[in-house]
Amino acid sequence: METRLFVNHLLFAALIAWLSAIVTFYLVRHLRALDIPNERSSHTRVTPRGGGVAIVAGFLIGISLIQSIGDKTPIFTQYFFGFLLSGLMLAVISFYDDFHTVSFRFKLGGQLLAILLALWSGIVIDQLHMPIFGVVDFGIWAYPLTFLWLLGLTNAYNFIDGLDGLATSTALIVALFFAVVTFLQGSHFIYLASLSLAAAALGFLIFNWSPAKIFMGDVGSTFLGFTFAVMAVIAARYDHAHTSLFVMPLLLFHILFDTVFTFSRRLMAGDHVFTAHRTHLYQLLNRIGYSHRHVATIYAALAVSQGIAAAWMVRSLGAERVYVFIPFVIAYGFATILVLRMAKRKGIVL
Repeated sequence: METRLFVNHLLFAALIAWLSAIVTFYLVRHLRALDIPNERSSHTRVTPRGGGVAIVAGFLIGISLIQSIGDKTPIFTQYFFGFLLSGLMLAVISFYDDFHTVSFRFKLGGQLLAILLALWSGIVIDQLHMPIFGVVDFGIWAYPLTFLWLLGLTNAYNFIDGLDGLATSTALIVALFFAVVTFLQGSHFIYLASLSLAAAALGFLIFNWSPAKIFMGDVGSTFLGFTFAVMAVIAARYDHAHTSLFVMPLLLFHILFDTVFTFSRRLMAGDHVFTAHRTHLYQLLNRIGYSHRHVATIYAALAVSQGIAAAWMVRSLGAERVYVFIPFVIAYGFATILVLRMAKRKGIVL
């Protein structure tokens, strides 16, 4: 019985991947939102953007089927519709941006609306199982902390989408590991939702791997960041497994590290932190001489190592869950120094 159920899940994922690939194929031929190379671009040819619609479509159809026909999988209706509608709202606003390139304030306003809708539906981190301290209730801080988590990860993932296949391959690996971890802990909804997201990313990656035939655009990158953030909250608080909230930050630690380091470095240098630039660590690697494919592969390998660590972390107790971050902090710190030194030798950074 378990084998047949697992096969059904794989067939379900294959269907989502096929749907995503078909939509992407259509968008490659007909999408009129074009990314024209400029002095900040890492690509040299005009490429359609906004292809992340395929990921959005595949995932939202997937979770709708999970919620409507699953016998053990549904979560409470208010959380589901909060998740569905807030993600859809963000995708629509971001897709509009891919066509019209709106101001930062407009994009931020759209993100705030989607986040507020999610919070209004009850998707909130109201308590957290902390190593050593046990269960910590956030009280009145629950809403602002959840707000910062959703906004931060939404934009961190958007920032990382700058090279062919990097954001998509990372999404595929992170979603797969989150599916494995939550499944092993007894999850129903989040396990299948993660599987759906991985499948949707796979269907798009076929056309997004270097040399990319299409870019995901903001509709894909912001949606992925927001979705990962919301799924982490649902998995920790409202899903059957109650998976630790620390799992998602670990799975995406290389992206969070890159974003926080780059933001801090630009802030200390007096740069305008919200203007476009090419100084993220992954961008420096590309400018040093590593190809899109090489950088995407490096980041994918980091995601795999973090996934393995996450699978170990959920089986650990107490302070051990925090200790698992330490090797990555040290390794990424040394790697950052190395990248900056190479970039200085080439005159890319001062």
